[in-house]
Amino acid sequence: MTMLIPYAGLSPVSWKNGGGSTTQIAVFPPDAGFEEFDWRVSLATIAEDGAFSEFPGIERTLALVDGHGMTLEIDGEAMLLSKADPVAIFDGESRVVAKLNRGASTDFNVMTRLDRCYHQFGRRMLSGESRFVARAPVTVLFLAEGDALELCSDDQRINMVRYDAVLLDQGTTWTLQAGQGMIFIADIHYYDGEEELEDEDGHYE
Repeated sequence: MTMLIPYAGLSPVSWKNGGGSTTQIAVFPPDAGFEEFDWRVSLATIAEDGAFSEFPGIERTLALVDGHGMTLEIDGEAMLLSKADPVAIFDGESRVVAKLNRGASTDFNVMTRLDRCYHQFGRRMLSGESRFVARAPVTVLFLAEGDALELCSDDQRINMVRYDAVLLDQGTTWTLQAGQGMIFIADIHYYDGEEELEDEDGHYE
């Protein structure tokens, strides 16, 4: 079932170390904790340098949404997360230490449990009208940039503002109408023998 998740209705949870906060967007099974979820999508604000929590058995994608990004040291290897190179993929069990670049960083986070499912992450620039087809059993579309986005199918119309997300039904064709903006797409597949499918409009990077 297609479901809009308004950002205004979500509540951030502060980290115990005081270094930031996380706003959970969606999780499955619903209300699952960190030890039980199959997949989880969230928005995090990192306010101080420090180490990430470790999540053995989890694959993670981190994408810069706002701010100047950070330098991530992942198992001793440094990489820069910036507007020029805004996406990092790493194992949840890796030791990750973040050093901020000129202030706080807001980041989109996708986590999937490796023995149950996997995810593919994509970004798409928006300008005017375009078409989108959700190809995965679970597709989360997130408005990362832009003031507003309208999605229309044959029988539904959804209006989004920045940081809103929507869970989309597989196979439904949507018309996207926006000014200038950017969407993030998290496609989640379960290990049930399905083949990997790429959106025919090429939304994967």
